[in-house]
Amino acid sequence: MAMLSPLARLGALLLVTTLAACQTLGGPGLVTSTVTTELTPEAADAIASDMAGRLAEHIGPGKTTIALALDGSIFGQALEASLRGGGYAIVTDQKAGDTAIVPLAYVVDDFEGRVLVRVSTAAVELTRMYEVSGTGAAPVSPLSVMARSAGETP
Repeated sequence: MAMLSPLARLGALLLVTTLAACQTLGGPGLVTSTVTTELTPEAADAIASDMAGRLAEHIGPGKTTIALALDGSIFGQALEASLRGGGYAIVTDQKAGDTAIVPLAYVVDDFEGRVLVRVSTAAVELTRMYEVSGTGAAPVSPLSVMARSAGETP
């Protein structure tokens, strides 16, 4: 069996992750936010800042309220701070039944010695790999963007 290049493995992982997310949600809605890897505060801040900035390219701040169900992790706290700093209004203690509120979920996991991060809303899903160091984190893959039309559910 031929070995896959790292880029091909990453592409396969992103495809499987995206398809699995669509299949495991049990109907409309997002997955539960989870962080299964240890991050330093510096790494969590760097990743959250990058992902919040990329989210702003698809869902504009200033007119969007994000419903963020925090999991108590350093990353969740860093993402909340980055989103607020980027101009988003954040609610953490309300149900996202109001149509003006955009529910957001995140998953942070280890993959081949790196960190795979996914940030999802009903309209867009962003996925990226990061290399974590003692001083922070840096992206090591292109950003994967999956945009959904208004009629689709994750």
